[in-house]
Formats: sequence, structure tokens, C-alpha cells
Amino acid sequence: MSTPRTSVPVLDLSAARNPDGFFNSDFIDSLRDAAHNVGFFQITNYGAADGQAQALLDTVAGFFRLPLVQRLELDNRTSAQFRGYTRLGTEITRGRADSREQIDYGPDREPFIDVPADQLFLRLQGHNQWPAGYPELERAAMAWAALMACVGAELLAGISVALGLPEDYFADPFTWSPAWMGKLVHYVGGQVTAAGTQGVGAHADYGFVTLLLQDNVGGLAVQPHGHTEWIPVDPIPGALVVNLGEMLEVATNGYLMATIHRVTAPSPGLDRYSVPFFWSPRLDAVINTVPLSAELAAEARGVTDDPNNAMLSSYGSNVLKGWVRAHPQTAAIHYPEVG
Repeated sequence: MSTPRTSVPVLDLSAARNPDGFFNSDFIDSLRDAAHNVGFFQITNYGAADGQAQALLDTVAGFFRLPLVQRLELDNRTSAQFRGYTRLGTEITRGRADSREQIDYGPDREPFIDVPADQLFLRLQGHNQWPAGYPELERAAMAWAALMACVGAELLAGISVALGLPEDYFADPFTWSPAWMGKLVHYVGGQVTAAGTQGVGAHADYGFVTLLLQDNVGGLAVQPHGHTEWIPVDPIPGALVVNLGEMLEVATNGYLMATIHRVTAPSPGLDRYSVPFFWSPRLDAVINTVPLSAELAAEARGVTDDPNNAMLSSYGSNVLKGWVRAHPQTAAIHYPEVG
């Protein structure tokens, strides 16, 4: 058994490949260790322009300083794609309100007109909502998403190699129309009575790879498999926090884990901003179990058995399940047939 961890590893993405273009074996070993034993790590030197990360956080903060009436022009209750602005305290995690407000966005594509009853998740394709009077938010967020898509693809290639697979093993489900998701999040302490100190409750992510830019306030903590204590993820300026989602846990029978994590709300009067990006495949992608070596398969823990959160091999079904649970008001309007 591995030694229990008390911190989250930090990897330098600029050292991921050798001059010949192949992955560096030391980097792959570190990546495998972090992905299997913690499910979380931080990366530095991932290709952001100088000042880009802080400029994005500043731009996000500027949006949340706009009057509420302007933010509500983007009300996500008008969107079958759950896109736009979520009011403070109306997103739910583990049945409890979160102390956050946010904008959700994704690839801006034409929505499907006719969707089969057994593929309601296809309705998640559609348009974003952005503030017309604050255009810098869309520019900064979409430029960041383009960078994160490259970083997500590179990390997924490295994870494939760490599993003993070709680096393009997972590439096909991301071809043409990956259904990535981005969030622009503002955590506020002391204003949502029902939330208590919950910024966002304990949960795992739906997809493949999550890339999080967080400010210097802190509050994120993780609980790797078998741990009873929470490990804080201390902010590193400009770094990305990386964690793995439920699709990789399902695909590897638990060799890779969708690690539980949470955010504690900041103290009253203190604001926390973060920008999570979820590198995710096409909505209709179905992920089969990957062929692991006997050595790795022997260390697979099995898929988490949570009766309140069954993990599905269909990406679209898995993510729609999560959206409906987290945004009950929006779900009641646009997905009344989903229980």
C-alpha cells in the first residue's frame, strides 16, 4: 500500500516531453503516481502568457462587481444548456446550497432541434450567455478555454502513456466536438445562511480532466481514496490544479480515481475567485474499460459504489445527471421528465 499523502504533488508540464517529442519517463512516473495515489496535482509552466492568469481572475472579479440586475440578464434558468449566470446560493451540492455565484459556458454551437427521448443530454449543446456591456469577459474566458483545451489534451495523452497505452488512446471521443465546460466562480462567505461554511460541498467531477485556476485565498481541499483527513491544496500563483473525473475512474475500474474535493467558503467580507475548466469528450461518447497491464489492474480499486451518485460510462448521461442535481430550478423548467 502507498504511504498516505499530506500534500498535493506539483509537476512541471514543460518537462513532460523530451527533445525528440516523446514523453519523459520521469514525468510519466510522477504523473502516474499522482493520478493513482492522490487523483490531484498542480502543474506549472503550461503555456499561459505572462500575466494571463491574473488578468483573467481580475476580469472575472470585474463581472461580479456589476449590479445584480445586469448579472441576472444572463440568468441560467433561461438556458436548456445550464449556461449563463447562477445566482448566489442556488447551486446545490450534496443537497445543500453552495456559497457561490458563477457563469457557466462551453463551446458555442447551434442546439439540436430534435433530440431522441433516450438522448436528452444532446440538448446540452447550445449557445453561451455573455454580458453585452462587458465584452472583455467573453474574450478572456474563451482565450483561456482554448489554452486549457490544449493543456487538457496533453495531460490526457500523458495519462494514456502512464497507463501503458498509446498517447492517442482517448483522442477519438474528443474529435470534432468535445463538450468541454468552463466556469467563472465567485465564492462569498457569510451571505448564504443555508450553506454555512460550504463554498461547494464534497463531490467528484463528471468528466475526464479538470483544470482549475484559483486565486490566493485558498479553501480547496481533497480527500484521496482511503483517507479520512482532508488535504489542503495551497495556492501557487498562476499554477493549475488538476484532478481526474468520473469517466477515467470508470474507464480504469478505479485505478484512477475521481477524488472527492470541497471548497470552504471564505470568511465574511473576503472574496474568492476561481476558473475551473473541464476537458470533456463529445456528448454522445461512451467510454469502455481500458486494457490495463496485470500489474496496474491488480492495483485497481473498483468504481466507487455510491447509491446517490452512480457513475455512468455515457459521458452525456453522466453530465446531465450532475447538472439536473446541481441546478434543480433550471432542470425543472427544461428537463421536467428527468427525475
